[in-house]
Amino acid sequence: MGNGEARVRGFAARAGGWSARHRWAAVGIWVLFVVLAVGLGSAAGRVDVKDSDQLKGETHTAARIIEDAGIDEPAGESVLIQARGGGLKATDAEFRSAVTAVVSAVEGTGEVTDVTSPYDTKTISKDGRSALVQFDMRGAADTAGERVEPVLKAVEGVQKDHASLRIEEIGGASMMKTFDDAFGDDFKKAEYSAVPVALGILLIAFGALVAALLPVALAVTAIMATMGLMGLVSHLQPMSDTANSVMLLVGMAVGVDYCLFYLRREREEREAGHDAQTALRIAAATSGRAIVVSGVTVCVAMAGMLFTGLAEFEAMGLASLMVVAVAMVGSVTVLPALLSLLGGRVEKGRIPFLRRRKRGGSQDSRFWTAVLRRVLARPVIAAAVAAGALLAITAPALGMKTQQFTLDQEFGDSLPIVQTYNRLNEAFPGGSEPAEVVVKADDINAPEVKSALADFRDRAISSGASRGPVEIKLHDTQNVAFVYVPLVGGSDQDKAGASLDTLRDEVRPATLGRVDGVEAPITGQIAGSKDFNDQLAGAVVPVFAFVVVFAFALMLLSFRSLTIALTSIVLNLLSVGAAYGILVAVFQHGWGASLVGAEGVGAIITWLPLFLFVILFGLSMDYHVFVVSRIREARLRGLETKDAIRHGVVTTAGVVTSAAVIMVAVFAIFGTLSMQSMKQMGVGLAAAVLIDATIIRGVLLPAVMALLGERNWYLPKWLHRLPDLTHDEAPQAVVAGQGARDDEGEPVRV
Repeated sequence: MGNGEARVRGFAARAGGWSARHRWAAVGIWVLFVVLAVGLGSAAGRVDVKDSDQLKGETHTAARIIEDAGIDEPAGESVLIQARGGGLKATDAEFRSAVTAVVSAVEGTGEVTDVTSPYDTKTISKDGRSALVQFDMRGAADTAGERVEPVLKAVEGVQKDHASLRIEEIGGASMMKTFDDAFGDDFKKAEYSAVPVALGILLIAFGALVAALLPVALAVTAIMATMGLMGLVSHLQPMSDTANSVMLLVGMAVGVDYCLFYLRREREEREAGHDAQTALRIAAATSGRAIVVSGVTVCVAMAGMLFTGLAEFEAMGLASLMVVAVAMVGSVTVLPALLSLLGGRVEKGRIPFLRRRKRGGSQDSRFWTAVLRRVLARPVIAAAVAAGALLAITAPALGMKTQQFTLDQEFGDSLPIVQTYNRLNEAFPGGSEPAEVVVKADDINAPEVKSALADFRDRAISSGASRGPVEIKLHDTQNVAFVYVPLVGGSDQDKAGASLDTLRDEVRPATLGRVDGVEAPITGQIAGSKDFNDQLAGAVVPVFAFVVVFAFALMLLSFRSLTIALTSIVLNLLSVGAAYGILVAVFQHGWGASLVGAEGVGAIITWLPLFLFVILFGLSMDYHVFVVSRIREARLRGLETKDAIRHGVVTTAGVVTSAAVIMVAVFAIFGTLSMQSMKQMGVGLAAAVLIDATIIRGVLLPAVMALLGERNWYLPKWLHRLPDLTHDEAPQAVVAGQGARDDEGEPVRV
């Protein structure tokens, strides 16, 4: 500038400077924000996604009809009575006695209604060895699991009196209770263990309790504030428990990462000989900027979920976006204030057995220095080997098969109720998860409607879509009827899906479709899975395009390099592809599944590929932006590109390794859960982060940048008019600008 004074450029540098000058104000504003967010969120309450909003298509239409009619569908239960061996038949006196005892026992609990005998409903298997007593739980379906225990005990009592028969209960309420008992604490344990795991790793990384507590405290307060904001935002965009879990997962990962990046740079500069104020200024201008670029890019990636049209994904995307934004703002505002307040006390609570680094000692990683020496000596070979390995890992993903999991796929044979589920499906194909036709008419009792319902029931069986029995329940007051159709194929989703297509495309048009004014959407587990798949398939291209295009644009504007933007996208896509390949190899083909306590279930859960793409593409930018920023910083100081690459990678290796270990550990916790879908998510995320922090950032990125040389910084002339968002502040400029003034004209005193 004309007077020779430097001016602080960029949001992160200005925010860090202001916070350090107004330390107590910055901390107070942050605490007030967290308290207000939590308080207002609690007062407003959270609105959760309704069934009618979960999906589009017929599933949505059916849910809307039920909701508009004010019908609360009860939780249906069935008791399977089955002869052991080949002896008894349903027509035998002992079998009939057991059926009568079951009916009396469940009615005697006072918790059930509409109990039906298999002799009245014809729910007897073809071989005559199995029968179903069916009933509904009283009260709301979503709390039926809390009231089903007396019924289960009553059925167990009948079982004790009839040893020659197998008598087992299964249904919405009993499954809800079983899963809550077996796995209800799984998620809580995973969520609660994430904090101590992260703290333990940070203690090793920093060797001091106070320094380790700062990232965890920032992440936890960011998560608390976001939970409050979710309550407020849910009145515009409904939330869900799944969105809450994903928010916690992402919030812990990025909250700790951002603080770790900032704190390690501040410590590095102090150990390099700078005073605390200067070290903080450098951290704010360098790592602070990298955090902002990374945070905005992650937010853009998370926003991709909003384009799916799926309410659950929209909730997850918005919740993740908010926690990343809150953590990012906290990292560049309250963190500098806390570091300024603590000063040298950030080293308090030293862990005795962890050797303290000498002041001014090298921060370079010996391991990565050795790796980089070989990579930069032969970049062509390094790039070819790394890219070849990643492509080989990605290869299995070409045969990826996605589907919603059945009960036995999700939980294996670890629970007795899963075995009951399999036995019921074998005796009554599709009986455990029938298709549900929701029929809405002006007059449900009109002769033409009743005739069409009867015709539909007959044709559903004659068409081969169902073997029956087809049950019809009328709600005269609301002019709605429910038709339950067990689908041929049962738990085989492909075969059951073909039966569903027959109902939708052939049986319905020829029967209910001929009556004017009748709506008859078909829903149920198989229908919901199909509608979900169809909608998700339609969202893949828009989501991928949005995330890739906007991430490219942000990298281009932030680094003023077309080459950096392109390589960022390609490397991130390789990372995601490798994660897909590992998922398919382990969970679809079963290769090495036992090593992670999983099973080869033959497919990947439907929602995971798109979810992983968005999450991983965003989180991968953490490391990429941090490493490339350090390389660019060194290049701006005058180092040759190869030397800048070496400096950038080895000086960031420690913090990237620490951040990656934390992410892998937190994600791996979810890989220990009992549900296969959660295992897939945890293993996929952990594997991708590990690959990203090692092969991508440690080998492929430096090799590619070394090959490109000065072309790394290429920006065509016609792009020079783009906004300049670099706001670089080299450490030398910070040191030289001790008397600098900020954009408000005040002296910068950090």
